[in-house]
Amino acid sequence: MFESKSGILLIGGLGFFLFAFLSNALVPILLYQHLPEQTVEQLVEDNQNLIYQFEDLSLRYPEQFKKYYDKPDTKNLARALRLGRDIYVGEGCWHCHSQFVRPVSNESVRWGKVASSDEYQNELQRPVMWGTRRVGPDLSREGGRRGNDWHAVHFFDPHSVSPGSPMPRYPWFYDDKDPAKPNERGIAIITYIQWLGSWLEEYPFYEDYVPLQEQMQNPLE
Repeated sequence: MFESKSGILLIGGLGFFLFAFLSNALVPILLYQHLPEQTVEQLVEDNQNLIYQFEDLSLRYPEQFKKYYDKPDTKNLARALRLGRDIYVGEGCWHCHSQFVRPVSNESVRWGKVASSDEYQNELQRPVMWGTRRVGPDLSREGGRRGNDWHAVHFFDPHSVSPGSPMPRYPWFYDDKDPAKPNERGIAIITYIQWLGSWLEEYPFYEDYVPLQEQMQNPLE
């Protein structure tokens, strides 16, 4: 068997499988085994980019935010993130959108740095949603690329901001069928989308972030 062409191909195939397993499974485990898996609370504790987004939602939709989340503190932010991820999974968003930038086809040019294993060492990335196909763009670096208002309109009616998009509408994310009234689920899914990539230094637009509490203390600055 091992002297035939089929036998050689079989051995080669098994060898490549073993190599792929070692390089893609065991090596990352060994590299990051000393890093504990972060909880959502730990993820939001010092993430000023995400705190900015959550505070921004409270200012843009004050009545809705007060109704469902009371105030934009880290406790409610963690709750919104968990719910947002559950909604993202439950609605099947990961079927069309991956969250893994691969080192091929200039993906880093389109979506930012190639994904690294340490980015998935947290509660919100279990299991990792690599996606089954890319009908829509990869969302690993989506956070901060667009404002909260854009996402609110996009979930309500994708075609209004992305003509020709195959993405369905999500009117159940809103009260009174109004994009200006995101409900608990709507605020949560926007928060989750804005979290993606918010841990990176190149997260856009928010270098001059000032916490809401400081803004209120110094309204004229």
